[in-house]
Amino acid sequence: MADQVEQIEFLWEGKDRTGKATKGVFSAKSETVAKAELRRQGYRITKIKQKPKPLFGKRAKAITSGDIAIFSRQLATMLKAGVPLVQSFDIVGKGNENPSMQELLLGIKADIESGDRLAEALNRRPLYFDELFCNLVEAGEHAGVLETLLDKIATYKEKTESMKKKIKKALTYPIAVIVVAFIVTAILLIFVVPVFADLFKSFGADLPAFTKLVVAMSEWMQAYWYYLIGGIVGTVYVFTYFKKRSRAFNHFLDRALLKIPVVGLILNKSAIARFARTLSTMSAAGVPLVDALESVAGACGNIVYGEAVMKMREDIATGQRLQFAMSQSNLFPHMVQQMVAIGEESGSIDAMLAKVADFYEEEVDNLVDNLSSLMEPIIMVVLGTLVGGLVVAMYLPIFKMGSAI
Repeated sequence: MADQVEQIEFLWEGKDRTGKATKGVFSAKSETVAKAELRRQGYRITKIKQKPKPLFGKRAKAITSGDIAIFSRQLATMLKAGVPLVQSFDIVGKGNENPSMQELLLGIKADIESGDRLAEALNRRPLYFDELFCNLVEAGEHAGVLETLLDKIATYKEKTESMKKKIKKALTYPIAVIVVAFIVTAILLIFVVPVFADLFKSFGADLPAFTKLVVAMSEWMQAYWYYLIGGIVGTVYVFTYFKKRSRAFNHFLDRALLKIPVVGLILNKSAIARFARTLSTMSAAGVPLVDALESVAGACGNIVYGEAVMKMREDIATGQRLQFAMSQSNLFPHMVQQMVAIGEESGSIDAMLAKVADFYEEEVDNLVDNLSSLMEPIIMVVLGTLVGGLVVAMYLPIFKMGSAI
């Protein structure tokens, strides 16, 4: 998406069109924008200030994509049950346990009460509602099927959140192995090896090469541990800096991740699943294909796939079929292309893409389970090799002395 400036919450007081005193909370990029928007809604502002953050006590939790997914399902359920939109926001908002989410929903409710459409109210909060969400809501309002579209949005959000959790689960294991291995090795080198090194000095004998190497590593760790920590912190900072600011770095990183054994396969299949699920949802909502692909590109979760989808969008805008554009990208398997071709021929592309999404989501689920099973013995082997290697290095001189006696 375009630049997303963090929204600031403002407490305001004023009078409405009838002269009645009123007050509330409004989210905007700046105080100037907040005043302009409130005036546009018919309020005469007498006082406005930024909402202070609490110094003590319970702090409000940040609003996550999971919170938005739960809200989507709750709102869809309320509307399908025949509850009016404003009342639905009131019920869902006041019933939310997260104060930040509660304020967000009640703020949207206030906008709707002042005469805004739901899509307009959501568009003012791009930090929480992306372009895809807003476009689908707007399509539902125009077609008079808001509750149906919200149900599709809820299903899409739930599937997307489930996919994210699976990917995080897949990547957690290798990271955990690296972190645990580093901590255990550092503890042994800093606290255990020096004890043995002092003991070996009293022997006065020549140490095996492997033991000398481990002792030298221990001495370096004790003398220059701050360099190591500084290097790790610096690497994390540089990585985070470029990941936030450099598209070229992100492109390189995403392309490299796709080539990692097993993990790359999971990321490839999850990107295809997201592509299919998002495009299926937007097609079912009646959004034109060229318009839908722009939102789909941002939902793939990988820059390589995102750029490929934007190239497909250009091809389709010139009159090419979706199946042909997909084949030109060399990223989508033949099976996916054929399913899309069948959908285009039969006029049921949304249903075919939904089947593709179901298939690949199940594939990702199975791969994550297999990776989890595979990582357990790998963790044992890696830790066993590190710890066992250090133990052997420390006992080699003792074994050597015993054989000499």
